[in-house]
Amino acid sequence: MKYLDEYRDEQLARRYLNAIHKLATKQWTIMEVCGGQTHSIIKYGIDEMLPKKVTLVHGPGCPVCVTAVELIDKAIEIANQPNVIFCSFGDMLRVPGTQTDLLTARAQGADVRMVYSPLDCLKIAQANPQREVVFFSVGFETTAPGNAMAAYQASRLGIGNFSLLVSHVLVPPALKALLSSPQNRIQGLLAAGHVCTVMGYWEYEEIARVHRIPIVVTGFEPLDILQGIVMCIRQLEEQRPIVTNQYTRSVTKEGNQQAQGLMKEVFQVVSRKWRGLGEIPASGLGLSTQYESFDAEFKFGRAQYHDEKNCECIVGEILQGLKKPNQCPLFGNPCTPELPTGAAMVSAEGVCSAYYRYRYLSEAKS
Repeated sequence: MKYLDEYRDEQLARRYLNAIHKLATKQWTIMEVCGGQTHSIIKYGIDEMLPKKVTLVHGPGCPVCVTAVELIDKAIEIANQPNVIFCSFGDMLRVPGTQTDLLTARAQGADVRMVYSPLDCLKIAQANPQREVVFFSVGFETTAPGNAMAAYQASRLGIGNFSLLVSHVLVPPALKALLSSPQNRIQGLLAAGHVCTVMGYWEYEEIARVHRIPIVVTGFEPLDILQGIVMCIRQLEEQRPIVTNQYTRSVTKEGNQQAQGLMKEVFQVVSRKWRGLGEIPASGLGLSTQYESFDAEFKFGRAQYHDEKNCECIVGEILQGLKKPNQCPLFGNPCTPELPTGAAMVSAEGVCSAYYRYRYLSEAKS
């Protein structure tokens, strides 16, 4: 396929794999942060081609997976209001809350709509001035600029019947929390290329320095990931923990400063609870005071946070890189993409859905 074939070249992939086998003289554990990277790794069997000395573990790089259950419950509560049109990206509709999900709420009569852009919601709000239109604003720094633009435009256009239920999370604070955990076994990181396209990678330099861990900003195609692993192992073997950029075709150190400026105007940094990980200080974005009139929690009441219920689902351990999805007692039975028990089985970026799609089903057929 044009523009992709060059990043899926078999001969070059073999060269990278040979380099990894030659470079790795010790046991190394590397975490890929992004769910998109995880899907490429599992789909193309990259982890199975690495030497036994090199272990890949999977990070909390799926925003759908880490959205707190209380915000799912709040979304359902808002969606069930008679005057509300609740809008969301499609992968949030099946994420389980405490009792149910948004797709079930829609089947029971709630006006829940799937959109492809938060700006679509502004048109819906303008066409339905007597109703409240709420967008479920979820994601890492990648989607934050687009969602910020929706609030910015709503303010400029005077669209008062539009609001955002915000559940944005930030990658660097989560990495700091993981690396500071006494259970941590991560020795190298492959950072998410799309997040760094927006934010740059200057924030990661402190993490590399403080935790003495190499961080390689990496893309999502097989050759991107293999080259990222080569760069990471080389640093590990040389005991040279710095930040390097494999994804140079998209990422600069400073990132997209115009997008960052819009985010700073519309959002402010807040503490955020992550599903499976608990509350992480300064790890999320909420609407700033200037834009609080567009905050769905300001209009409909705050989500009520509580301790997560004990469940056999081990999504927390999976997202910390402590266990693999196939070690979960629910994986494959009863937890499947059609009837997910855990959030990581729902999203297209979820690690459990990757294992189910590319490993479990193929093994079941063989």
